[in-house]
Amino acid sequence: MIVSTPEKEKDSPIFNINENNGSTNLELIKDEGALQVFRLEYQNHDGHFPKPLNLQWRIPATQVKGVWKPTADFSKRIEADWELENHESKISIDAPVISLFGSNDENILCFSCSNAINSVEMAAKYREEDNHFYCHFTFFTECKYPIKNFSADIRIDQRKIHFSQSLKETSKWWEGYENLKPTSVPAIAKKPLYSTWYQFHQNLDEDLLLKECRIAKDLGFESIIIDDGWQTNDTNRGYDYTGDWLPERFPDMGRLVKEIQNLGMKVGIWYSVPFCGRKSKAYQRFKGKFLTENHRWAPVFDPRYPEVRDYLVSIYVNAVKDWNLDGLKLDFIDDFKSYKETPFDTNNDRDHSSINEAVDALLTKVIIEVKKVRPDIFIEFRQKYTGPAMRKYGNMLRAFDCPGDYTMNRVRIADIKMLCGDTAVHSDMVTWHFDETVQDAALHYLNTLFGVPQISVMLSEAPKAHLDMIRFYTRYWNENSNVLLEGEYLPSSPLSNYPVQKVEKEDKIILGVFENQFLELTQLQKKIDIINAKPSEDVIIVVKHGNSEYNCSLYNCDGTLVQQRTIYLEEGINTLKIPICGLVQMKPIE
Repeated sequence: MIVSTPEKEKDSPIFNINENNGSTNLELIKDEGALQVFRLEYQNHDGHFPKPLNLQWRIPATQVKGVWKPTADFSKRIEADWELENHESKISIDAPVISLFGSNDENILCFSCSNAINSVEMAAKYREEDNHFYCHFTFFTECKYPIKNFSADIRIDQRKIHFSQSLKETSKWWEGYENLKPTSVPAIAKKPLYSTWYQFHQNLDEDLLLKECRIAKDLGFESIIIDDGWQTNDTNRGYDYTGDWLPERFPDMGRLVKEIQNLGMKVGIWYSVPFCGRKSKAYQRFKGKFLTENHRWAPVFDPRYPEVRDYLVSIYVNAVKDWNLDGLKLDFIDDFKSYKETPFDTNNDRDHSSINEAVDALLTKVIIEVKKVRPDIFIEFRQKYTGPAMRKYGNMLRAFDCPGDYTMNRVRIADIKMLCGDTAVHSDMVTWHFDETVQDAALHYLNTLFGVPQISVMLSEAPKAHLDMIRFYTRYWNENSNVLLEGEYLPSSPLSNYPVQKVEKEDKIILGVFENQFLELTQLQKKIDIINAKPSEDVIIVVKHGNSEYNCSLYNCDGTLVQQRTIYLEEGINTLKIPICGLVQMKPIE
């Protein structure tokens, strides 16, 4: 099946749809020139398992510098068509969108799909024989059950706008679908958070934990997630005891939660949702109702069974109710998937054939039921399960674990932020060695500031200079969170790992410079903060039009005011010395 719109393929795609064992129709439902939406419909009334359905088109490979995918991390390069791996998206993995961008960060092609729950494979690969990008969606790649009807909308955006703007508008487009409407975001989800994971792992100690909370609160952190270890005295990094979720290490969990809340902090705890350890009572109870028993960590619950979903929902609801919790960290959602031994035979005890749809049913019930107990609950998910469907159930999306790697943290925050709308984007919890200089320690923290900072170091053992740095930048973040989180966000140079980031709201601009790159200023009448998150003092500022004079306050990374002076920026190239990992605040002189 060929669907053709205007004659030139660079103006509008010419689609090729492979033959399938059902009837397929593709209709143009929105046409705004360079922005089009098509509706793909599939019908199969014969009870067949659908074969993979491939929708393919090509565009001339002109002006493309790189290819952006939701969790590509450092690899945003162009891929050849003989590189066979595709981008996979489903409810618990990534998002159904790919962006081709140009040398000036402009959008060349951003294509996306409304099917954010079931599996879809996507790609945009360079074919050397004709110098085109071949793009495709492939549906039904893991479908092992009959489907009678299926529909998905395809969005093709070729407007010459900033690539991040196209991604942000894609996110807004997803929000318009009833089955993808995001849940509400409580204020606490947008506050700095202390995590126990990297510094404690499973070796949690109540007295030390309370000591850490007192310090964290004093530094400006408003919440804590008590990670793995609260439920077991086992410290072997495994998951053999998951499934029962009894607070073995903290038998009086309600009292501990209350003590932390009395310090002024909100409390959430961690759960590995799919795992049911062999040493748990739940393992015996649900024997035979697992997607696999051969996972490297533990058997994986099969959410297609309603009693499995009901059990998991009851665990979280009772915990929130009995211990007065403020939040949940629901982990390992991406391990709900089809394994080699996963059964797909007819079984009347399962009320879903699709694992993805069963996960949707599970998490939908979780958010509905826990909100009945605590309407303002915070729920954290981490990459890769940070796509549009996950925003229905979670209001905090966190960068995937990258301990010690502040560049990766910055990249992952930016990649999530462009797709998550108003949902809070959290850094991976930062950690560093205390032998680091305070400037080097600050690099870890400064790379989180365009998201919500999470920290995971033993504060009671940190050098005073490190604590002063944390206090200063946490205070700065809290004072400017409305700009950092709600302002117009512009990350630059995705292939260079976003070395300059900008956010702007009303009369204020905040710029972060992470490498030796120049900053371009076009609006001189606004207040400007520049965070020098790099190991050199010189910051190059290029003023495009006009001249301006500013009153400036310069701070080093521990918050010491080192200088106040007036500077004059003139049209062209200017050099400003800012302390390493320090900050300048500039107010225009009327």
